[in-house]
Amino acid sequence: MGNFFQKDIETASREQLKAWQDERLVKQVKNVWDNVPYYRNRMENKGILPEDIKGVEDLHKLPFITKDDLRDAYPYGLLARPISDVVRIHSTSGTTGRRVVAFYTQHDLDLWADCCARAIVAAGGSKEDVVHVCYGYGLFTGGAGLDAGSHRVGCLTMPMSSGNTERQIQFMTDLGSTILCCTPSYAAYLAESIQERGVKDQLKLKAGIFGAEAWTEEMRAEIQNSLGIKAYDIYGLTEISGPGVAFECEAQSGMHINEDHFIAEVINPQTGEVLPDGEKGELVFTSITKEAFPLLRYRTRDICILSHEKCSCGRTHVKMTKPLGRSDDMLIVKGVNVFPSQIETVLINQGYQANYQIIVTRDKAHQDSIEILVEKTPFMAADDTFDENIAVKKLVSGLKAMLGILANVKLVEPKALERSEGKAVRVIDKRGLYKG
Repeated sequence: MGNFFQKDIETASREQLKAWQDERLVKQVKNVWDNVPYYRNRMENKGILPEDIKGVEDLHKLPFITKDDLRDAYPYGLLARPISDVVRIHSTSGTTGRRVVAFYTQHDLDLWADCCARAIVAAGGSKEDVVHVCYGYGLFTGGAGLDAGSHRVGCLTMPMSSGNTERQIQFMTDLGSTILCCTPSYAAYLAESIQERGVKDQLKLKAGIFGAEAWTEEMRAEIQNSLGIKAYDIYGLTEISGPGVAFECEAQSGMHINEDHFIAEVINPQTGEVLPDGEKGELVFTSITKEAFPLLRYRTRDICILSHEKCSCGRTHVKMTKPLGRSDDMLIVKGVNVFPSQIETVLINQGYQANYQIIVTRDKAHQDSIEILVEKTPFMAADDTFDENIAVKKLVSGLKAMLGILANVKLVEPKALERSEGKAVRVIDKRGLYKG
């Protein structure tokens, strides 16, 4: 049935995993030295030769690679195979600067499909399931990755892509979708639309695999309750392959990293020092099986914690927490680090849905201010006794306790904020301080 859920891989001992990683890392370092001048120059500048890397314990000797390096090397500067061996590209959105383009051989695509298949199986999927994929297709990796993983498992695959919510719900009910794959914000939007149409009792959904944007445990609970499913997180990034780098099991206590393909580190984002298990820092990945676009020590800018504690599911691969923020695009307002997930937690705890927008401005005196637009729920809007002033004061107080700074809150009518059929746009930073 394929190696994506063979017990001898996903429940291998730490000794076996390290042996695989040691062998594959040594080969990968030699590969990039021989085939990627950009890497060879970076290693030479640090006085590192391929023979200096004998295993994972030597990984720290290698230089980091960042998104800026990928942009500098655009388009072919980090390609490790001739074009004749490359069968596909994917790309980031490229809203600022040069796009980041990732390349794949057929072998790369096969391994990526295996990783996504593991995620589907971990969510309870089998060849009996109907997998409803409404991540975007095209250059975005979401649709292609889960589509391929679904095929690998043998599921009936519905390549819906994003948008056209009416059609999504029709196919979901008519064809009996059992596993939903999309962004968490679109899952919340679908749940809202399904509720409006009164068709929840026609659903056969049992699980959802949601990723591509940050979401909180409160949002998970809301989605699970509204759709009647179990919601699983999945992690990935275009630069490394796409979704499936890590995924949740039924324990929902962190995402297992596919360590036979990726080596994970957590570092101090300021110093680059490698941190031990249990400490929060920036996630760094090394691809040890990719052929066309192998990245060594790629700084993701995602903040998380790694854990090797035993998991109840039996898998032995290291787990990462949900991203706890970003080391580069977090908001700094009045000298305080602010993450949208913190704001979302306060809103949901006070009975609001995850429909909000954050607007940050700076006045002529260089003073920052943050305004949060929050949608009232339909119940609040219809309740004549609902006191908007009291509700705003309660939100301001809760946000002050969470963030440590004062935020202005404005309540708006239900559906006043634009709905997302892809990644939600949560932040509008009018200060012009940050790059995407």
